[in-house]
This record gives sequence, structure tokens and C-alpha cells, in this order.
Amino acid sequence: MAAYAVNMRSRHVSVWIDAAPDVVYAFAADPHELSRWAAGLAEGSLRQSADGWVADSPMGQVTVQFSPPNTFGVLDHVVRLPSGEEVYNPMRVVAAAPGAAQCEVVFTVRQRPGVSDEDFDADVAAVTADLQTLRDLLEGQ
Repeated sequence: MAAYAVNMRSRHVSVWIDAAPDVVYAFAADPHELSRWAAGLAEGSLRQSADGWVADSPMGQVTVQFSPPNTFGVLDHVVRLPSGEEVYNPMRVVAAAPGAAQCEVVFTVRQRPGVSDEDFDADVAAVTADLQTLRDLLEGQ
């Protein structure tokens, strides 16, 4: 994985979803559902390979490695770009409160070395749109 500067710029993008955290986690963690809400990553269905999940993305063919299933709402994933660069993407499903039927999904977008401010802003906008689509799907809109 590439070395990142300590002063790397990050932006936390979040959306509140009126659904139970375990329901949101199960849907968002399912690679087969990714193309329904993550247009910035998967233009079509993902397929499993020896290297992880492979997706056709706007950036070209990418490989995605997901965090193992867990009860903490961690949906971190590493995307290997066509260039071979690996991009770590922290993502969480956070309950509003214990037992609550609402949650917040938080995705940290990081400005990688060599990415312009304009491209970083475009990444943030794409993640924002993806999370809004996720919310709409889970809230039945």
C-alpha cells in the first residue's frame, strides 16, 4: 500500500438512514448489491476471483477486498486500481443509539497524493451520491 502523508486531507461523508443498523450493514456489505448503490465503484455486477471481488468501474477494472463480516458495522475496503495502487476506504454503519432503528453511514474520502483538489471534490460528490442512493434503496424510495 502506498505511503500517505500525515497531513493528508480527508472528508467524512455521512447519511442518516431510517433503518436498523444490522439491516443497513447486511445490505451494504453484500458485494452482489454494490452495483445498485455504489456507481462510483461498480458499473455492473461484481465477480469473485482469486484476488478478491472484481468490478468494472469508471476507472477501469478494479479489485475490491472487503473487511471480514463483523458485528461492529465496519465496512472498510481496499480498492486496487488498474495502476496497481491500493486505496483504503474506511466506512462505518453507526447506530443512532443502542437498539435504535436508525443509523448513520460514514465514509471517509481521502485525497491521495497526486489527486487534484477538483478530482478530490468530485470523489466526495460521487460518494455523497452513492450514500444517498443507499439511503433511498433502504428506505424504499
